[in-house]
Amino acid sequence: MVSPVLPGRPGNLTADQEAKLQELWTATLRVFGVQAPDRPEDAGDMQPGSGTATPDTKPKKKKHSMFKRQKDEDDDKTLADQEGDKYGLSKAYQQVLATQNPENLRKAFWGMVKHDHPDGLLLRFLRARKWDVHNALVMLIATMNWRMQEVHVDDDIMKKGEAQAMQDSSNSNPTVRKEGQDFLAQLKLGKSFLHGTDREGRPMCFVRVRLHKQGEQSETSLERYTVYTIETARLLLSPPVDTAAIVFDMTGFSMANMDYAPVKFMIKCFEANYPESLGVVLVHKSPWIFQSIWSIIKGWLDPVVARKVHFTKNIEELEQFIEKSHIIKELGGDDPWEYSYVEPSTNENHKMSDESTTNQLLEERAKVVKEYESTTQAWISDSHNRATLQQKRNELAERLRAGYWQLDPYVRARSLYDRINMVQEGGVIQYYGNSGTPNAHKASVASPQNGPQPTEHRADDVD
Repeated sequence: MVSPVLPGRPGNLTADQEAKLQELWTATLRVFGVQAPDRPEDAGDMQPGSGTATPDTKPKKKKHSMFKRQKDEDDDKTLADQEGDKYGLSKAYQQVLATQNPENLRKAFWGMVKHDHPDGLLLRFLRARKWDVHNALVMLIATMNWRMQEVHVDDDIMKKGEAQAMQDSSNSNPTVRKEGQDFLAQLKLGKSFLHGTDREGRPMCFVRVRLHKQGEQSETSLERYTVYTIETARLLLSPPVDTAAIVFDMTGFSMANMDYAPVKFMIKCFEANYPESLGVVLVHKSPWIFQSIWSIIKGWLDPVVARKVHFTKNIEELEQFIEKSHIIKELGGDDPWEYSYVEPSTNENHKMSDESTTNQLLEERAKVVKEYESTTQAWISDSHNRATLQQKRNELAERLRAGYWQLDPYVRARSLYDRINMVQEGGVIQYYGNSGTPNAHKASVASPQNGPQPTEHRADDVD
């Protein structure tokens, strides 16, 4: 039985939610410099905190103000006034609009979309900001800047991947060499890894906390590894599954394993840059000494995220969230799969050097993106043909999804999960059986669209 689409997702929006989505698309495309064919000039600004676009009749002095630093005190009132802004998104937003080229932001956005439905990505930000359009826009633009300017997700971390880390690990420059070695050390240890699905079909990330020792790896390599893992996990998502599960295995935990800096970074990633991506967090077999630590960490979490954290003490409690056949034997389950790191092969990224094919695929994707943008503008303005236009948008979104998986081996370095055949050609995800590892077993067949479908949803997934 295929699960119904959760509320607030593509295909299951109320009239008010659809209107909010249209408002956010209008504002987002405006920031990207994409104008409607019949509106060559800027259609006005998004006033901070209003959640709506202002009329075209606004004073001329305000025209194009989205691309200028805001001076007026009223313009500085953003989500910081309503929900708190602990990550400084409002300041980042204003700075981005004042300094960044709109086309670069547009490229960053479509780079983040990958195989996702574009509506689905925007809706994550809307849900995270309780359907306030301006606050969602602030968060979205700040995230695009974070991806392209701060951590370089697509042009560095995912593009260079494990193969570059392998090269760097023998570099003559000691700084470069250490970063490469530290990144690889975490992969070889299996400090965290992706495998299988929980009862709701969510891909699972296991974190073996006992394998982390403060100071063993640099902060930069820890953060790079965190982003790399999150981005790789995103490849495993497919509607109606749009969140992941994290299992923190606290077996053997001691204070030597506690390191607040990477915990804070992980929290910031999920709350500020990957909104609505966590379905459930399971803290398994935590010792009593973790209680005081948890009270500190919980204070850092958004209440919505904190409610998704559950503590399990034994296999029976873990089975409430994960079928026993999907719980690895390491945690007392029936899945004999064991983590084993397979190093990059010499020529596994050969397609990335094929500039001709890469450019051809990028050009084809750019045409579909442009058509999706123009169709979206028509969908917003033409209420009489909205259903037909929405159908066309969905068809274009499917073309983007399929096209991404054609493009993927030309722009993303292969990962462990490609080598063990978990991530297969065309976006097929094979969690169980037919794996490249000798200890894989046959349990279920993968869906051609990124994994098996869930049978039901927990309240954790519903916003």
